[in-house]
Amino acid sequence: MFHNIYKGKKVIVTGHTGFKGTWLTTWLLKLGAEVVGISIDIPTSPSIFEELKLNSKVKDLRLDIRDLEKVISVFKNEEPDFVFHLAAQPIVSLSYDDPVNTFTTNVVGTVNVLEALRSIKNTCSALIITSDKCYDNVEWVWGYKETDTVGGKDIYSGSKGAAELVFKSYFNSFFKKHPNVRIASARAGNVIGGGDWAKDRIVPDCMNAWFQQKPVEIRSPKATRPWQHVLEPLSGYLNLGQKLAEDISLNGESFNFGPKSENSQTVVQLLQDLSLYWNISDSSNAYKITGDIKFHEAGLLKLNCDKALFYMRWVPTLEYNELIEFTSKWYYEYYHNKPSMWDYSLSQLDQYEKLAKHKNIKWTL
Repeated sequence: MFHNIYKGKKVIVTGHTGFKGTWLTTWLLKLGAEVVGISIDIPTSPSIFEELKLNSKVKDLRLDIRDLEKVISVFKNEEPDFVFHLAAQPIVSLSYDDPVNTFTTNVVGTVNVLEALRSIKNTCSALIITSDKCYDNVEWVWGYKETDTVGGKDIYSGSKGAAELVFKSYFNSFFKKHPNVRIASARAGNVIGGGDWAKDRIVPDCMNAWFQQKPVEIRSPKATRPWQHVLEPLSGYLNLGQKLAEDISLNGESFNFGPKSENSQTVVQLLQDLSLYWNISDSSNAYKITGDIKFHEAGLLKLNCDKALFYMRWVPTLEYNELIEFTSKWYYEYYHNKPSMWDYSLSQLDQYEKLAKHKNIKWTL
């Protein structure tokens, strides 16, 4: 997998206690990497990080990504071979409650990671992870390309667009001719999968409700999203990290990692499909519509991933029905059977890798 490039390497993951960060950390450990995690806290309760007992499997550092001196100190002491910067305030609704924290975490935090990368002397490849929300969403139906305008009509989108501008300016000012550090940015969004318990997200909301044998309340039943399993963009990040280390021409580039177009489904369709694995006989009993929209939510936002296909031969692995099964079964196991979620998560990773290998996807060869 990934030319075994991560085996025996030291990897810093910022935001390692979050949903996406935990899955990335788990995969890196499976690939034989030594992981150093940087997070300010554990963001949710329950927590997939705690369920997988990752604090005993990685170097678990708790510090604020906005503390420049501490971030630089960690980078200098650890001398990472790879960096994946995921630390962020990722919740749209919270960005309205606390815009200052959203901007400082997502923008200043990115500045600090790039400053820390400037301070190290060893060879390193670093990915700045932002979001598909970084694009100035003008509600068109075709996919956004990496060359399209970044921006945002809301606080969260604006913070992600600003992080991309920080990335671009740092590359052109410092990393274009840096002797030992290469950087790239990666954009994805609307990921689902086992272990997400973040606020105001449809999948964790419905799993909590169904466990209590209640219907989940939904605001926008006809809203359409390009759903993808969390392992899909992570395979892209790991693929990009590998290629960045191998090919200097990718230094300073940005890449989209999105799902197949047929994975775009309405919220209602998503819930109906997820409910099949929860033995809910009538899917109409799985939800009720409130119409209570408290904040602006963008309409359909699709990504054009041709660039990742061209440079890395990267394509999504899972069909829509497979991402539904992966997601719903993880939660059902957690709530009803309580196995070792570390072992169960590794088994899903094994299954994902086998599916990708069966399809001869480039990163598995």
